[in-house]
Amino acid sequence: MASIHCLFHAFFFFLAMALATSSTTTFLSDSVFESHGFNSRSLLQAKKSCTINFESQNYTIITSQCKGPRYPPQACCQAFKEFACPFTDAINDEQSDCASTMFSYINLYGKYPPGLFALQCREGKEGLDCTDILAAKEKSRGQISATPSTLLLLFAAFFVLVYHLF
Repeated sequence: MASIHCLFHAFFFFLAMALATSSTTTFLSDSVFESHGFNSRSLLQAKKSCTINFESQNYTIITSQCKGPRYPPQACCQAFKEFACPFTDAINDEQSDCASTMFSYINLYGKYPPGLFALQCREGKEGLDCTDILAAKEKSRGQISATPSTLLLLFAAFFVLVYHLF
């Protein structure tokens, strides 16, 4: 009986550790810049609706720094990253319409020429690196926030403890 309890505890420990070590995306894929119109392939593959309400987001970070007629690449790309990086997981999800929805609102509020960010904002083969932006946002919060992985690990530990007591 004791060996079954040990196996049960070991299973939940390794399950919790596997889930806790999973990380979120820190790059904006170059594919977010591709055309998001309907083509023969996308007609067959309906995209799920975006879970983020891009209509209510604050676009001031982009519209205040990325101004025409020259649209300075450094300022525009940095502003784009500051706006878009917190949404990397949703924007990179090619099964959703998040990227096209976001660009629709960026263009609506900023009246930018088509493809402006796709042409100017290139960093590497993985896309735009959001590591520095996300780290700066974490620091600016001024507090330690628990990630979903940390919460999951704590929940699993609590579950094992309660199970062990009863």
